[in-house]
Amino acid sequence: MTTEEASPEHPDGDRLQKVMARMGVGSRRVNEDLIADGRVKVNGELAVLGARVHPGIDEIEVDGVALSSMPDTVTYLLNKPVGVVTTAEDTHDRQTVIQLVPDEPRVFSVGRLDMDTEGLLIMTNDGKLAHRLTHPSFGIEKEYLVHVNGIPSRAALRMLREGVELDDGPSLPAQASTVAPGMIKLTIHEGRNRQVRRMCEAIGHPVRRLVRTRIGPISDTRLKPGSWRELTQSELLELQRAVEPR
Repeated sequence: MTTEEASPEHPDGDRLQKVMARMGVGSRRVNEDLIADGRVKVNGELAVLGARVHPGIDEIEVDGVALSSMPDTVTYLLNKPVGVVTTAEDTHDRQTVIQLVPDEPRVFSVGRLDMDTEGLLIMTNDGKLAHRLTHPSFGIEKEYLVHVNGIPSRAALRMLREGVELDDGPSLPAQASTVAPGMIKLTIHEGRNRQVRRMCEAIGHPVRRLVRTRIGPISDTRLKPGSWRELTQSELLELQRAVEPR
């Protein structure tokens, strides 16, 4: 059944672009353009302008990503403070990231930040998304602001860009640039234990402070330490696109 055929059967439904706007995809005008460009499907068929849908009944996709997700599936963005651990429970009675987000539905952290590292952490109960965000084959970028001892030279930055030798093998090439004296912006595609700290130690500039500022396409400079929010539908779409198999 095509969308053209389906629309008259749902005269009491809402206009597709309006529903998409409520779900956080974009403004009505932006959504109209997405529909006109053939990037939206309803129940597996290309959508047309003027289509009416029933949220929760009709399946809406944008660029192949379904907007309707399981009601109990949530994805949070947390700004982890220093001193908080990413384990679900801690035998030393330290605060955990689980204590900073709602109890229900139960979520888990995607990857880890060590206790002394702060910044953005995704937490979800979507196992497929978590797997793709952490599996090396998807190469999701993680960006950090790194405050280091001393002022790294151009040669030191070049070592980071080319890969440095670590005790568990060389790091992959990274993006590295100087933001301010003693501060580096470093982007990596791996997720090895304490990797950024070990990379900086390897070039002779130990880390004084480490802040993760971006995960793939997701960043938020206004989220305060210890605060969390749900990802918007638009952000979820961007994240899903970022982890699509290549």
